[in-house]
Amino acid sequence: MALTQQEVAHVAHLARLSLDSTELELMRSQLSGILEYIELLQEVDVEGIPPTAQVTGLATVTRLDSVNAGLTREQALANAPDQRDGMFRVKAVFEL
Repeated sequence: MALTQQEVAHVAHLARLSLDSTELELMRSQLSGILEYIELLQEVDVEGIPPTAQVTGLATVTRLDSVNAGLTREQALANAPDQRDGMFRVKAVFEL
């Protein structure tokens, strides 16, 4: 299915793309090729093939959320280079 430059210009306008005539011709050629390939794929007999969203059989590798004990204040501050009153002490971020 060959597209016209006007059709490609319309799609480019909808996508808010500013294309010159050379780019329009390149896009026309590439999009036409994609549509021709889709037409070819539509000729494949898929009767009896169930719809598939994932073909690789991947499974999720995430773990379930679980509540665990956190660090105590002393553990969190154990390696702090500078601390005061149970808090990290850092250089000022904003100048006054």
